[in-house]
Amino acid sequence: MMHIQPIFREVAALCAWLVILSVIFVPLERLFALRPNTIWRPAILQDLGYYFFNGIAAALILAIPISWAIAGSHEIMPDAYLNWVGALPIWATILATFLVGEIGFYWGHRWSHEWGPLWYFHAVHHQPTHLDFLVNTRASPVDIIFTRLCGLMPVYLLGLGNPNTSSGQIAPLLLLIGGKIWSFFIHANLRWRLGWFEKILSSPRFHHWHHARLGPINRNYAPMVPFVDKLFGTHHLPDNGSWPERYGIRTRDEEDGGKAVDDRTNAFRPSHRKS
Repeated sequence: MMHIQPIFREVAALCAWLVILSVIFVPLERLFALRPNTIWRPAILQDLGYYFFNGIAAALILAIPISWAIAGSHEIMPDAYLNWVGALPIWATILATFLVGEIGFYWGHRWSHEWGPLWYFHAVHHQPTHLDFLVNTRASPVDIIFTRLCGLMPVYLLGLGNPNTSSGQIAPLLLLIGGKIWSFFIHANLRWRLGWFEKILSSPRFHHWHHARLGPINRNYAPMVPFVDKLFGTHHLPDNGSWPERYGIRTRDEEDGGKAVDDRTNAFRPSHRKS
């Protein structure tokens, strides 16, 4: 029973979050849809399955390596450094946690595109040929756990997530909750263009280009801050305000601009090869 109760609590929390997200995004996607679509699409049950399974699996599995990282920070970091981090104002801890986590999530996401074995799992997220807020949950649990480890482990190893301080408890929680909510937003089927704001925070248009089937690939990895993509040379957001024409994983024989495509997007995906 002691092992079952946390799962029930997690399921209840996931149900509550799903209700909140649906109340927010279902009306918005009806009123401001980029493309005609309906929430009751063929893959809706699969996406809901991913939502609940990934939520439970991530919560249970991530607790172990994070506890190791908390203990490891005391082994690899000098006490003077940890005391200094613990004495930081809460706003500074939150800012540092956000920056470290953003860069970690960026590289975890990028590696999932550039290394074949990781792409095998990440490709599940790029299979949909449409986007809406619930597509955010369509991902392999291996992919979810790997990416979150890349974002969270540096935070805890650097002492920013020290559970013995109030800021160390709050900052990682805000990083996770804020990142989750924003991730649903940038996948949403919304035609909103945010103008100059798109230079500061990622937008649906910014992330939709990450899912583009045609055009530049392997771009826009950052979950919230486009500047990280600019820093590492992977930013793409057309000045003319255009959106991708199609989404999904391109096939081997598709071409872009008369040139053969980069076939890394098909690595280890036999289901997308022609028979």
